[in-house]
Amino acid sequence: MGMLDGKVAICTGSGRGVGAEVAKMMAANGAKIVVNDPGVGGGGEGGDKTPAQAIVDEIKAAGGEAVANFGSVTSYEDCLDMVSQARDEFGGLHIMFNPAGILRDRMFHKMSPDDWKDVIDVHLNGHFNVNRAAINLFRDQGYGRMILVSSTSGVLGNVGQANYGAAKMGIVALTRILAMENESKGVTANALLPSADTRMTRSVPTPKDPTAAQVREERLRLSPANAIAPLCVFLASEGAGYVNGQVFHQRGAELTLYGAMRPVRMAHRQGGWTPETIAENAMPSLKTGFVNLGDSRAMHPGLPLE
Repeated sequence: MGMLDGKVAICTGSGRGVGAEVAKMMAANGAKIVVNDPGVGGGGEGGDKTPAQAIVDEIKAAGGEAVANFGSVTSYEDCLDMVSQARDEFGGLHIMFNPAGILRDRMFHKMSPDDWKDVIDVHLNGHFNVNRAAINLFRDQGYGRMILVSSTSGVLGNVGQANYGAAKMGIVALTRILAMENESKGVTANALLPSADTRMTRSVPTPKDPTAAQVREERLRLSPANAIAPLCVFLASEGAGYVNGQVFHQRGAELTLYGAMRPVRMAHRQGGWTPETIAENAMPSLKTGFVNLGDSRAMHPGLPLE
């Protein structure tokens, strides 16, 4: 008996990387899979049906059930078609996993409107589209598992990824609100911050400093794409109904629960504040809770700061 016997999942962007590994492990645990991937390049260019079909063939060869879908998460109509395909081919839908993504890394002062819009469309709008297409079905049947994909670039920040980080932080907020709104209907929403050795990760420039480059390479070596799959299978299962609105970071064998943003320090002044009293009284107290943003430089050291 598999943990996902009788369940049907849509896995977007699953022709490669994390998505492919999750799709295969969900299938190995009994789920029937719609393998979605339009086969675009890492920046969203082109299109190729080969990656999605290859994963379908691999799942079938291992005794599982899967069909390919080549729609784009940026199109709500394509996402509705994914849901319809799952119902037509397999009789239902229970799980939505959406790691589909692209990168257009630029320093903000060099970022074009298209670089901003395209990344937001795939990541943030894509998460709206796939989950909105499925949510009423999930609510009506009293069961649904939405597994959203965010990033440490969103919750911590990362130089050169204003578009990507903004989208990924938005996905955290979307996750928590979906969890609040749908808990009473047996539907959960959780977010992952995966660190994995994938095509997207490899597109980030290698640090020029040899020591930093070696550290990055070691982190990637210890972060295979398939390390994320067991968590996704569990979150998609009936037994994970008590896990809702949570944010998990996984790097290889390390699994970390992230907390929600909460107040750190507070300053109060009877009668309110003036600019001068804020400078003289509030900030000396509040600044002890500041996070050192310089630490984010180590996350994406390949981009120049000029």
